Formats: sequence, C-alpha cells, structure tokens
Amino acid sequence: MALLNEQQITESIKTFLPEWEHNNNLISKEFKFRNFVEAFAFMTAVALEAEKMDHHPDWSNVYNRVAVKLNTHSEGGVTEKDIELAKRMERIYGR
Repeated sequence: MALLNEQQITESIKTFLPEWEHNNNLISKEFKFRNFVEAFAFMTAVALEAEKMDHHPDWSNVYNRVAVKLNTHSEGGVTEKDIELAKRMERIYGR
C-alpha cells in the first residue's frame, strides 16, 4: 500500500473527514459520547470493522471519549487504508 502525499491527505480530510487532523504522519480525532457505554459500543463496532480490514487503530478510551490515531505502521505514514477506516468510524459514529 502506497503512502499518500500531503495533498492527497489534505484533500481526503477536507472532502470526507472534516473533523480529523493531520500531523506527524498520522490522522487523528477525538470522538465524544454521552457516556462510557456508548463510547465502548463504538469501539466494539469499530473493532469488528478494523479486524475485517486487518488494520487496527491506535486508540484510547477515557469515560465518554475515544481518541484515535491512524497510520499504516508498515508504510510509515498515512495510506488509503487509514482514510477508509476513518470513514467507517464516521459512519459508525453517525448511527
């Protein structure tokens, strides 16, 4: 999987992931929920999608927040796989 260049990442975020940030060879976002159960349910749903993709996020959960960082470690930066997982996270979050 090829690394995306700065322009490709910027355009993907602008078009599909406007609340995401790009820095230090990764894309990131903090998701907020009403409570811990909703945050954990989100993580469970995302875990199933990530496993299907064989692409696993760097994330953490504290009460009603889930902080996510995505990059493709084997490539050393952001690839289309990261953009796709972020899009899936957004779809799950929007349910």
